[in-house]
Amino acid sequence: MSETTRTYNDANGRSTVDIPLQQIRSGPSETSINRQEFSLPPVDTGKDAWLFLAACWAVEALVWGFGFSFGVFQDYYSTHEPFGGSGNIASIGTSTMGVMYIGTPVVIVLCRLFPRRARWFTLAGLFVASLAMALSSFCTTVPQLIGIQGVLFGVAGCFAYVPCVLYIDEWFVRRKGMAYGIMWSAAGFGGVVLPLLLESLLNRFGFATAMRMWSGILFAASAPLSFFIKPRLPYSPSSRLQPFNMAYVKSRLFALHQLANVIQATGYFLPGIYLPVYARAAFGATGFLSALTVLLVNIAATVGSVLMGSLSDRLHVTTCVAISAVGGTMAVLLIWGLSSSLSVLYLFCVVYGLFAGGWTSMWPGIMREVAQRGTAAASENQDEAGQGHVDPVMVFGWLCVGRGVGNVISGPLSESLLRGMPWQGLTGAGYGSGYGSLIVYTGVTGLLSGTSFVWKSLGIL
Repeated sequence: MSETTRTYNDANGRSTVDIPLQQIRSGPSETSINRQEFSLPPVDTGKDAWLFLAACWAVEALVWGFGFSFGVFQDYYSTHEPFGGSGNIASIGTSTMGVMYIGTPVVIVLCRLFPRRARWFTLAGLFVASLAMALSSFCTTVPQLIGIQGVLFGVAGCFAYVPCVLYIDEWFVRRKGMAYGIMWSAAGFGGVVLPLLLESLLNRFGFATAMRMWSGILFAASAPLSFFIKPRLPYSPSSRLQPFNMAYVKSRLFALHQLANVIQATGYFLPGIYLPVYARAAFGATGFLSALTVLLVNIAATVGSVLMGSLSDRLHVTTCVAISAVGGTMAVLLIWGLSSSLSVLYLFCVVYGLFAGGWTSMWPGIMREVAQRGTAAASENQDEAGQGHVDPVMVFGWLCVGRGVGNVISGPLSESLLRGMPWQGLTGAGYGSGYGSLIVYTGVTGLLSGTSFVWKSLGIL
């Protein structure tokens, strides 16, 4: 080993790679660095890895949990002034989620281009997200809420959580699927706790005061955790100069997975938006009983995310997709569609969250397969534009774009599906409640999300 390098150790303490000292993160003088021995914290285990994952989980719960709690706001905005009776209320929640998804690859690129500053994106994003909640307290129209609670909060939330995704690829290797599953399960947990908190604040203090209080709670609870969200690997100036290999976006493998991803997203979010309203209209549930529908979906999705993430480490991703698609579709068409009581609706919420809620936890399997094939294809054709290693985190970014597009579409689409309350009184149970077309659409899109399993079986994928 030369005097200008230091050897880093892997998870088991073995020497793995010599890194030039000039590529190590800036710190003490070069003379003092030359006298130090560097040892990276272990992957997949150890205090540092688990503190990092715990901080990511908490940030994810607070940022994404707000989006998954929008059913409470949908119910409140629809029945309280100054928003009662307004159209496009559903677009507020879908805009929040859609912007966070669609903005992901942009923020990933910024993190790659400015790696020194990327660590502080989480803190900056949390500050702006909290500011957006405070500003939304002054809104008096739905378009204003779409702009602030939807777009501004979505952009800030994107900056807050992307470093979590970026660095988790460094902290976890063999247990990557499990780590992603745990982190993404936080959105479901946040979607359990936050609806209770937000509904209590809204009912007790009203909209304006509740949003200002939530702004303070959000920042105070999450900002300290941002200091644990940090990279494992040392800063290297050369890393940001590597070209982005984007050739895989044109591949059949990625295109078919992305198509299923978009289709699933156009239907998946609809129950979370409308279940409290549906429980109120169909069964007379009010207050906690109507909000419980969203809570049960999110509780089950928390469990489903962890289970599906662990399965993706053991089974092929298309097998996981088939399990999610069949389970979610049966829950919608057989349980929700045929429900005739509130207890049966609660059963639907649990089964649906368990199967459909783990969709994004299967993404590590897609990321792994697309990255491996894309890198292999680039190495076979060195003259092809975009040659080189495929960044799996960028694959994640584009999957987020597809899910975001589906999410944004689902807002106005749901308004169209429910216009005139089709099939109301023409049939029984859920199908005749006026929400029948929405139920059918959610079930069909859930079934079509499993097409990648079919393509794999036919040798097309």
